[in-house]
Amino acid sequence: MDVPQLPDNSGFNFIADCHTRWSDEDNLGVLNNAVYLTLLEEARFQYFTNLELMHLSKQFNFVLGQTNIRFLAPGKGATAVSVAIQTSHLGNRSFTQKYRVYCPLTDIIWAEAEAVMVVWNPKSRSADDMPDEFRSKISDFEGI
Repeated sequence: MDVPQLPDNSGFNFIADCHTRWSDEDNLGVLNNAVYLTLLEEARFQYFTNLELMHLSKQFNFVLGQTNIRFLAPGKGATAVSVAIQTSHLGNRSFTQKYRVYCPLTDIIWAEAEAVMVVWNPKSRSADDMPDEFRSKISDFEGI
C-alpha cells in the first residue's frame, strides 16, 4: 500500500479543531483505529462549513470511495486533536482530500491520510456530477 503523499504544513489552508473522548482509547491506552475515520469526517464537516457549502447538503451527497491512513504515533483519548485538511484534486465526479492528524499540545503527528470522495446520487444509486458551486468554492480556496 502506498504511503499517503501529503504537503508540508504550509500546504494546508484549513485546520479543524476536534476532541477525542476517553472511551476512544482501547485496552492498550491508545486511540482505537476506527476513531481516525471519525476525526477525518469531523474535519470534512468543519472544512465544508468554513467554505459555506453545508447548504448544499440536501442536494449534494458524497460517499467515501477509498481511504488510506498511515498511523505514525499512538493517539490518546480525552484530548484536543487538530486535523489539517486539504482538497488536492477535483474530478468530475470525485475529489481527493489529504489529512494530517496531530495533537496540538505536543505537535506529535498521529496519522496521515488520503481519501477519495465520490459524488453520489441516492436515487439512482450511482456517481453523479459535482455541483458547480462546490467546485468553484473549493477551487478558489485551495488554488486548484
